[in-house]
Amino acid sequence: MTVPVRLGLRPNAAQFSLLVALNALVGALVGLERSVLPLIGTRDFHLTSHAAILAFVVAFGAAKALTNLTAGALADRAGRKRLLVTGWLFALPVPVLIAVAPSWWVIVVANLLLGANQGLAWSMTVLMKIDLAGPDRRGLALGLNESAGYLGLAATAFASGALAASVAPRTVVWVGALVIALVGTLVAIVFVRDTGGHVIHEQRGRGERAALPFRTAFAEGTLRDPVLRACSQAGLVNNLNDALAWGLAPLYLAAHGAGAARIGAVAAVYPAVWGLLQLGTGWLSDRRGRKPLIALGMLVQAGALALLVAGGGAFVSALAAAALLGLGTALVYPTLIAAVSDVVEPRDRATIVGVYRFWRDAGFVAGALLVGFAADALGSAESIAIVAGLTGVSGLLVAATPWTSVEPMSGIANLVLADGRPRRRLGETKGGTMRAIECPCGHHLEGADDDELFRLAREHVDRDHPEMQRTDEELRKRVADDAYDLISAR
Repeated sequence: MTVPVRLGLRPNAAQFSLLVALNALVGALVGLERSVLPLIGTRDFHLTSHAAILAFVVAFGAAKALTNLTAGALADRAGRKRLLVTGWLFALPVPVLIAVAPSWWVIVVANLLLGANQGLAWSMTVLMKIDLAGPDRRGLALGLNESAGYLGLAATAFASGALAASVAPRTVVWVGALVIALVGTLVAIVFVRDTGGHVIHEQRGRGERAALPFRTAFAEGTLRDPVLRACSQAGLVNNLNDALAWGLAPLYLAAHGAGAARIGAVAAVYPAVWGLLQLGTGWLSDRRGRKPLIALGMLVQAGALALLVAGGGAFVSALAAAALLGLGTALVYPTLIAAVSDVVEPRDRATIVGVYRFWRDAGFVAGALLVGFAADALGSAESIAIVAGLTGVSGLLVAATPWTSVEPMSGIANLVLADGRPRRRLGETKGGTMRAIECPCGHHLEGADDDELFRLAREHVDRDHPEMQRTDEELRKRVADDAYDLISAR
């Protein structure tokens, strides 16, 4: 018997709760490294260069960013669950590599695999929760998702820091990673159900055009669309901060006399505050809109980093800075993904969210490179101050961006710019007119102009009608003769 598809948190409570728990494991896996891995680099492998130590963050961020992009593009074709399981399979070799690593480059390779795990597993739990929740409570759903992930991260960051005072830090990391990877893989394979049917259900009534081509989606998410552009840059800077908190902050505190337990406490406070407060900030963004929370959150993060520098590495000021950084990140993190999801149609969601998450997690790479080389050249405090300035500028850019407005308590029903003008759909020309054409097989294609229609027609013919063997000239003539204007009703 087929179970009818329904959107919303209550009808999908069991599967949604399972995905929340699974994301806690995703976060816990990376949390094992947060407080101790930089110390392993200095103590076990005798590294002295900040840039060399932070190579593991570069590897993690690059792998995670690229798998985010790949996961978004493949999610509808390969299926959410299949990519989720693949992500957990990438995690299985990580504890083995950390346990037997004879040199630091093996730790870097392990973090390439960890980044692939996080990119696939976290991306799919995000998308699947968006699919299940529907549009009205998307912010709350993402708040629950991110809260679970970062509370899991905080718990293992604190535990690994505490245990590292009496147990070899590398042993703490690889044993914990092995347990989490095995449990996560088992749960993903046995209990999770795919949510592709929920995407189809939500898309009904919105037209039958094909999803945006990847190149168009990447351009929209990176530059063309003002809201998506603002979200992508803010996400990148947010994770630039996170790279600093992960890779440089433990070394900065250790240089000022902090032991492993105190470093673990600071490393845990930041994601713990972040994780707890996301339960409320996601819900709040559904009621009050996305832009105010994002802009404020970036400015709060800038203030937190300034406090860390002003405190000179003292434990109390570092704890306060970590809590403030957690508050700023809680305002930003679930709200950014909800904002991205607001402005795209369900059929384009996976690809556009993948583009956003690519730029966001590219912040790990940019952050590790920036703070690593800046710390070697200028000093750790100066490096942190530079990142604080960049974060403040990012918040001001968000504040200056024309944004969509959301009526409180009504969900994301009508998207309009702040000045009241209707917001264009992704792929539309600025005049609101799109071009469309019908294939004799019944397939409907839409594009911003005839050039895009030609590209879509070329892809469609090559994929679905290889026997036709149409030349480019013949297809362009067909588009010129038969394409028509499609005026958006929005």
